[in-house]
Amino acid sequence: MSTEPSKQIEIDRNIGDFRYDVKYDYDAGVGLTEATIDYICDVKKDPDWIREFRKEGLKKFLAKPMPTHWATPDLNNIVFDNIRYYLSQGQQAKRSWDEVPEAMKQTFERLGIPEQERKFLAGVEAQFDSEAAYSNIQASVAEQGVIFMGSTEALHKRPDIFRKWFGKVIPSGDNKFSALNSAVFSGGSFIYVPPGVKVKHPLQAYFRINAESFGQFERTLIIADEGSELMYMEGCTAPKFETATIHSAVVELVAMPGAKIQYVTVQNWSNNVFNLVTKRGLAHEEAEIKWIDCNIGSRLTMKYPGVVMKGRKARGEVISIALAGDGQHQDTGAKMIHAADETTSNIVSKSISLGSGRATYRGMVAVPRHLKNCKNNTECDALLINSHSRTDTYPAITVRGQGNACQHEASVSQISEEQIFYMQQRGISEAAAMSLAVNGFVNDLVREFPMEYSVELKRLIDLEMEGSVG
Repeated sequence: MSTEPSKQIEIDRNIGDFRYDVKYDYDAGVGLTEATIDYICDVKKDPDWIREFRKEGLKKFLAKPMPTHWATPDLNNIVFDNIRYYLSQGQQAKRSWDEVPEAMKQTFERLGIPEQERKFLAGVEAQFDSEAAYSNIQASVAEQGVIFMGSTEALHKRPDIFRKWFGKVIPSGDNKFSALNSAVFSGGSFIYVPPGVKVKHPLQAYFRINAESFGQFERTLIIADEGSELMYMEGCTAPKFETATIHSAVVELVAMPGAKIQYVTVQNWSNNVFNLVTKRGLAHEEAEIKWIDCNIGSRLTMKYPGVVMKGRKARGEVISIALAGDGQHQDTGAKMIHAADETTSNIVSKSISLGSGRATYRGMVAVPRHLKNCKNNTECDALLINSHSRTDTYPAITVRGQGNACQHEASVSQISEEQIFYMQQRGISEAAAMSLAVNGFVNDLVREFPMEYSVELKRLIDLEMEGSVG
C-alpha cells in the first residue's frame, strides 16, 4: 500500500515552535501608559481621531475589572506591565515575497504560507508581531473591486469605508480586552467586497508571534456589500516561551442585505499564549454570517464569536471545535442576538478534554418579546479522554414572545473502553485507536472546514492524541 498521501499531509508537531532573532527598529518598550499610546500613534502616523480612540480605549481598559467571575483565575498570571505592546521593523507590507525581510520570509516559508497562496488562495496577508510583512491579492479578484489590505493601510487609503464601520460592531468598551485592543491595536485585515461580487477562492491571513513577552493586537474589519460572498481564513502560531504572551484581537464583520461571510479559524498557539479574542458580526436583511472555529493550543482561550441578526430573515451560525490538553483551558462558545423577525441561528460546539485539560462551553442566545418566528438550535457535545479531564457547559438562553422556537441539546461522554479494545484486537495501536475515536467524534464538523484546513485539522488532532493515552 502506498504511503504517498500521508507524506503529503504530514505536519510536524512543533511546526510553529521556532523563532528568529530580529532587530526591531520600533519598540514601544514594556508597560502600558499614555506615552505607549503616543509612541504607537507617532510610529504609525495615526490621524488625530485614532489617537483619541486609542486613549479612550486605554481609560476603559484601566477602569474595567478582570473578568474573574468567569472562573478563570489563570488571567491573574498576566502582568500587563511586563508586556511589549508594539514591535516592528517599520515594514510596509510587501507585494512580493522576494521583498520581505529574510527572517520573516523564512518564518512564513517554514509555515507553508507562500505555497498555500500559490495553490488555492485568492489573496494572503502575513503578519509578523505588530505589522503585516506581506499583503497581496490576485489581480483577477482586485479587478472585481475587492479591497484586501492591512488595517493600517486601509485607515490611510480608504478612510471613507474604514471609518464608517470601525468600532461600530464591537465598541471599545464592550469588555476589558476589546478596550485593550482599542488602545494598542496594530495589524489585522481590512476587506471590502462590492455589491454582487462572489469571491471564488478564500482570502487568508496568518498571524505570527515571534517575540517573547509580547502582545499581538490585530484589528480586522470585513464588509461584504449587498449580495456579495466571501470566505476568509486565518491561522495562528507562536514559539514556546516560559513567559506569558497575549493575543487579543478584535474582529468585526458586516454583511449587508443578502451577503454571505464565512470566517474560518484554525489556531495552534503554543502553551504560553493567553488567547483573549472578541469576534462579532452584524447581519442585515437575508444576510448570513458563519463562524467556523477550531481552537487547539494556548494556555487559556476565551473566545465567543457572535452574530447580531439585525435584518429580517438574517442567519447566524457558529461551528466550533476545541481541544484542551494538559494545562490548557479552552473557554469557548457563541453569542446569538436576534434583533429582527424570522431570524435563524445555529450553534454546534464540540470539545475534547484530555489529560488535565479543561473545556468550557459558554453560550448566549437572546430573542426579545416583540419578535416573531425566530429559531435557534444549540448543540454542545463534550468528549472526555481521561478520568481527570474536565468539561463545563454554561448556556444562557432567553427566548420570549409568541411563535419563536428554541432547542438545546448537550451531551458528555467518554471514549468507550470496549471500542478501543475492539480496534486493538484488529492490530490498531491504542494511540491510533484513540485518534480514530476522536476524529469520529468531530468528523461531521470537520467537513465544514475547507479541504486544506480539514486535512491539517485531523493531523493536528492525531498529534495532540499522541502521548495522551493513559
